[in-house]
Amino acid sequence: MSIVVTGATGQLGGLVIEHLLKKVPAGQIIAIARNVEKASALTDLGVEVRHGDYLDPESLHKAFAGASRLLFISSPDADDTLRIVQHANVVKAARDAGVKHIAYTGYAFAEESKLPLAHVHLATEYSIRTTNIPYTFLRNALYTEVFVNPALGASVEHGAVVTNTGSGRINSVTRSDLALAAATVLTGEGHENKTYNLVSNQTWSFDDLAQILSEVSGKKVVHQSVSFEEERNILVNAGVPEPFAVLTAVIYNAVSEGETSKTTDDLQKLIGSPTLLKETVRQVLQG
Repeated sequence: MSIVVTGATGQLGGLVIEHLLKKVPAGQIIAIARNVEKASALTDLGVEVRHGDYLDPESLHKAFAGASRLLFISSPDADDTLRIVQHANVVKAARDAGVKHIAYTGYAFAEESKLPLAHVHLATEYSIRTTNIPYTFLRNALYTEVFVNPALGASVEHGAVVTNTGSGRINSVTRSDLALAAATVLTGEGHENKTYNLVSNQTWSFDDLAQILSEVSGKKVVHQSVSFEEERNILVNAGVPEPFAVLTAVIYNAVSEGETSKTTDDLQKLIGSPTLLKETVRQVLQG
C-alpha cells in the first residue's frame, strides 16, 4: 500500500506524516511538495518525496502514480476562485493516475456555512464524486490555533480578549488531532464513501477562554465584546493587515451567529477524546 500526502511541507501535512510514521513503515508514505528541498527531512526519515504543484497538472499526474490512497489537503491560497481551479487539477490528475481512494480535507458542515470558503470545499467534493473513485471527506473544524496562539500573550497583559464573537460557541480542533484523524482513515478500513464532520464534541466560548487564560496565567482576563467594525479597526490599528483583519472579524461574526456551535462524535470515534482547550492554552502560554 502506498499513501500519498499532498501539502507535505505545510503544517497539517507535516503532522499527518508524523502520525503516519507511527502507524506504517516510512516506505509506504509518499510526500508531495511544491518545493522538494523543504521536505529533505522527510527523505532522511525514509519517506519518498515527489514534486507536485497544484497549478501544474503534469507534475500531479506523475506525483500520484501508484497511489493506493491519496490525502488531498486543500490549497492555502487566498483566492477562492483560483483554489477551485487548483483543486480541479488535483482531482483530474488523481483520476487519470488511477488513484484508488481519495481523502479530502474540507470544512465541517459546509452546506450550512455562510463563510465563502465553504463554496470551495463543496465544489471540490462534488468534483471528486464525478471520478467514481472511493472517497472520504474529512470535513475539518476551524483549527483551535486560529483562536489560541501566541498573540494571546498580549491579551493576558492587557487583561482582556476582545472579539465580536458575542456568546457564540466554537467546536474547534487542534491541527494535530485533525492530522491524527486523517492518518487513522488513511491506514484503516471501512471509510470509503464516508463524510466525517471532524469537530470537537465539547464547544467553548471566548468567555470560557478568558477564564482559562486567567487560570493558566494567574492574571485576571475578561472577554470584551465589540462590534464587527470595532474589531476590524482594533486589529488594523494593532498592525494587522486589513484583509486579515477583515477575515478575522468575519470568522468571529460567523461564530456569533452559531456557525461553529454544532457537534458530532465523528472525531471522537476516530481518535478518542480530542485535546482539551485548557491544554492548548497552557502549551501556548508556557511554551
